[in-house]
Amino acid sequence: MLDSPRRRRLRARVPLAVLAAVPLLGAGCGGTSGPVTLTVLANTSLTEVFGEIGTAYAQERPGVRLRLEFGAAPELANRLTRHEPGDVLVTTDLASLDEESRYLGPQRRVVALTSMTIAVAPGDPRGIRDLRDLTRPGLRVAVGAESVPVGRYTRQVLAKAGVAVRWSSQEISARAVLDRVRSGEADAGLVYVTDLASAGVAASSVPIPARLNVTAAFPATSIKDGGHPAETDEFLSWLVSPDARELFNKYGFATPAARPAGG
Repeated sequence: MLDSPRRRRLRARVPLAVLAAVPLLGAGCGGTSGPVTLTVLANTSLTEVFGEIGTAYAQERPGVRLRLEFGAAPELANRLTRHEPGDVLVTTDLASLDEESRYLGPQRRVVALTSMTIAVAPGDPRGIRDLRDLTRPGLRVAVGAESVPVGRYTRQVLAKAGVAVRWSSQEISARAVLDRVRSGEADAGLVYVTDLASAGVAASSVPIPARLNVTAAFPATSIKDGGHPAETDEFLSWLVSPDARELFNKYGFATPAARPAGG
């Protein structure tokens, strides 16, 4: 049976259609499966800066996305002990890493530094001038609990000043202390300078002299059961890069040299 011109035209199109489908099959069945997602567990004191870090890193490393999950030090520790998903931990003192070292990688990088200040209501209505004023009878002072980083730093500052404060509440994070002041439940609270900045006009600051202050170091490390070790190491290295340091500085943090903090 002789082919009609129409049949010949249809047969001629078949090989073209098959060739066009080959790249689609290859993309769907093998090779890449999309961007890698790193889960970053970070202290609430890093909320604003890490929000911008997440955006900047996605632009610089299109193949990696950051899932940012914030919490106080005890909340982050609970996540580790429950073996919930995570690749990177960024907290607010090196002691926190020592406490959870069995869940963490050996290398630590201090990515940011800050210091302490006294947070008070806008305009400082109680007239607090220095750490000694925190001992006034009837003054409500919020501090971090002894078991959390901001509480440890607070006690170091008070010990340097030789001041014994009878606090009205102990909180799980610097943000929780700041919230007490912002809500009017406390007249004053000791927080990180960088946390105070996040309050804007909702709180004022009474500076602590450098000789009585401490340096709060914020370290980052990998989580042992994370699923993306190569991408995690690359991100940890980026956190001490010039681009990352510029973002930390933008939010009031000091930054150390780009080198491991230990391990």
